[in-house]
Amino acid sequence: MFETPSPQDQAAVDKAIETRRSMRAFLPTPVPRATIEEILRVAARAPSGTNTQPWQVHVLTGAAKERLSARILAAHNDPAELSTHNQEYAYYPVEWASPYIDRRRKVGWDLYGLLGLAKTDRAGMHAQHGRNYKFFDAPVGLMFTIDRVMQQGSWLDYGMFLQSIMIAARGHGLHTCPQAAFTQFHRLIAEELSLPPAQMLVCGMALGYADREAVENTLQTERAAVAEFTRFLED
Repeated sequence: MFETPSPQDQAAVDKAIETRRSMRAFLPTPVPRATIEEILRVAARAPSGTNTQPWQVHVLTGAAKERLSARILAAHNDPAELSTHNQEYAYYPVEWASPYIDRRRKVGWDLYGLLGLAKTDRAGMHAQHGRNYKFFDAPVGLMFTIDRVMQQGSWLDYGMFLQSIMIAARGHGLHTCPQAAFTQFHRLIAEELSLPPAQMLVCGMALGYADREAVENTLQTERAAVAEFTRFLED
């Protein structure tokens, strides 16, 4: 714990962080349960205020995952049914401002451009968005819930836990895609997973081996330079 990391150790950590990307196409190759458990064990070392550890994880594979996907997709593809589903919490701002709206638009159009979807292709965009609910064909779907009594600080803790999962997955040669898209269907998910009323859906996540041949997985999002978001105060 207290030893100075070797250059190889440093490089491994940096590589895991820098190669984490949201993949949107996965191979059907199964992920052993032992691997999933090991990833979650390591990720559970994420910090949380006074060690509250507010995360609860629901791992879906096989028929359980397919059943949930089918139910959500049925709602997603039925306009009348879709109109009855709303997010339980606001993930995005109600009013957007620059540079955030600019970044949001760019990543969206960059992805649709790779997929050959024009701005007017609403059906194509709807179908692509629907792939979220199949976990982009990943063999493992994760659902994350939190007790409703927990407050904003615990949600900050949760973000560090999610990041830890995604980084630990890279150490096993796996990729992920964190998915807020599931939050719109929190009622269906609560029913399908038999969640108690005290638990609230945070998000979902796809986990598996990325399809290297899928064009959507070539998307490389931009990041602002350190100088754009950092101030050094010395005097």
